[in-house]
Amino acid sequence: MTTRQAAHDARMKRVLSYIDQHLEDDLGLDALSAVAALSKYHFHRQFRASFGISVHRYVQLVRMKRAGQVLAFTQGASVTEAALDVGYTAPDAFARVFRERLGQTPSAFRDTPNWEEWLAGLWPMTNARSRLMKTKYSLDDVHTVDVPETPVAVLQHRGNPALVGATIQKFIGWRRAVGLKAAASQTYNVFHSDSEITPADEFRVDICAATDRTIEPNEQGVEAGVIPAGRCAVLRAIGSENVEPAIEFLYRDWLPSSGETLRDFPLYCERVSVVPVVAEHEVVTDIFLPLAMTSHIEA
Repeated sequence: MTTRQAAHDARMKRVLSYIDQHLEDDLGLDALSAVAALSKYHFHRQFRASFGISVHRYVQLVRMKRAGQVLAFTQGASVTEAALDVGYTAPDAFARVFRERLGQTPSAFRDTPNWEEWLAGLWPMTNARSRLMKTKYSLDDVHTVDVPETPVAVLQHRGNPALVGATIQKFIGWRRAVGLKAAASQTYNVFHSDSEITPADEFRVDICAATDRTIEPNEQGVEAGVIPAGRCAVLRAIGSENVEPAIEFLYRDWLPSSGETLRDFPLYCERVSVVPVVAEHEVVTDIFLPLAMTSHIEA
């Protein structure tokens, strides 16, 4: 990459970060071109050329995603509060944009989300972010820890990865019903398969919460489980779009250089902070790669 290209990318990344942090504020062309330190007469064309989406639509989608997360995962969330949270003072204008971009009214999404249509509607924004917002990791970012055995409550998701949001909703409902607050009980995901290579109907991930309580029979299907004790390599990802790059770095770069061998348990993560408690760019995820008790370095 040339120095000039790197400077251009840095300007655009600065704009995306600013949007993340100022959803309630004015995000018009004048404000964002000033953040980029580019002429407003050309900034919108440069943005579209860089990301394949207009800056206006990008801002709309970031706002709609944040509002949708609040509506789907926050008990008692109102459409008006969700609109105000992302900078809309007129709920009717917010509802019109939400339906136009994501295929449902905000109230319908809150009650019965269509997760597949939601992901499809957000794809232009997701694709744009993937171009610049990924973190570059180094070997020094990874450390090894001895993890104690952790009893957990588990809700298994089986099938289309686009519908994981529905499983998360069910799990949140169970936690509320039994009074197991996220602030007092770590949240984990255990990845039994990779959505990129696994047929949708065979995809499997576990949604877990640390607890040594007895898990009573329940309509959500939550059961007792355990994350086994053992050594793990750990890498922290900041921002939801950095989880997959962190996983890829562990397998592609860290593992071959480490001399370690893997243990017979899936990759998993701890969701240290999650949406909608924090905004997506503030999400913290610790990735755990299970390791054998001793390393095997070949001569």
